[in-house]
Amino acid sequence: MKAIVAMSGGVDSSVAAYLLKEEGYDVVGVSFELWDRRDVAQSTVCCSIETIRLAKSVADRLGIHHYTVDVRDAFYTHVIEEFCESYLSGTTPNPCISCNKHIKFDFLIAKAEQLGADVIATGHYAIAEKSDDSDRLLLRKGLDPVKDQSYVLYVMSQQELSKTSFPLGKMNKDETREIAGRLGLATALRAESQEICFVGDDRYENFIREFSPDALRPGPIVNREGTVVGEHKGIAFYTIGQRKGLGIQSSVPRYVANIERTTNTIVIGAREDALRKSIKVKDLNWISVQSLENPERAGVKIRSTMREVPAMLYPEQEHVIVEFDMPQWAPAPGQSAVFYDGDRVLGGGIIM
Repeated sequence: MKAIVAMSGGVDSSVAAYLLKEEGYDVVGVSFELWDRRDVAQSTVCCSIETIRLAKSVADRLGIHHYTVDVRDAFYTHVIEEFCESYLSGTTPNPCISCNKHIKFDFLIAKAEQLGADVIATGHYAIAEKSDDSDRLLLRKGLDPVKDQSYVLYVMSQQELSKTSFPLGKMNKDETREIAGRLGLATALRAESQEICFVGDDRYENFIREFSPDALRPGPIVNREGTVVGEHKGIAFYTIGQRKGLGIQSSVPRYVANIERTTNTIVIGAREDALRKSIKVKDLNWISVQSLENPERAGVKIRSTMREVPAMLYPEQEHVIVEFDMPQWAPAPGQSAVFYDGDRVLGGGIIM
């Protein structure tokens, strides 16, 4: 049995490769060359030149083959352009989810077919398994509640889940680091990757300015009554709930409550003005069910770091209306809403 493991140069994917080798798989590591303008010194950025070097070092240590796959063209089209265009249109993208949807699993499966591999694997903290009461593959939360990454995987298809293993799904981060340290892997103490991989330590605003000078199109900042209270520097540089960088005088805190894309206007208000009792979600991908036919209770996450909150899901043609039990802070159009039934991912989509 052969397994293809996505190796980002981090401790998680390094240990995932080791665990599969211990299970008896003929393991092959694959790193993606995503972007050719990153600083080599940015060793904490996923899939940088330096982290590909680290992945090769780990592969050598484990005694497995390692390949680098050039996905720069696809990454530019599906992730970088989408990232910039989303901000330019006044929405807030999630490039990691776009990468999982368009790049990571597609190219892993293609490499697996090329090399005759049976399984693809990543270092995500999540669980893929067969349902006991249907023919569908399920995606479940990782057992470590702090590290669970099921939120960014909701875009996976049934075909992808059928071929994917998540060796770390039933482990916690301390266990992962302990294994890496015991093996003497170069990634054992490597810091968590926090930056956007193609932006790194730079501010995303600078990246967008370089990508599109049109981002610098100023417009009015208005209060809830419609009175102009300032000027923004371009809607690409704002997101719902933002407080800092508004450049206005106010005796009380003010937050971005709405971004009106058609009029190039930023609306600000009090904190409660950025709360939402309901949202509409599009571009749906269902996992544990074929589709949502009737209203259903679910736990909903509108950002990866939050705990899911109770809500009702109402199917509406190609969309779902999410009615929260309690108003939620700053759901940002362009971000993902992911629906849970306990630890099982029902599906998810993009907030409108």
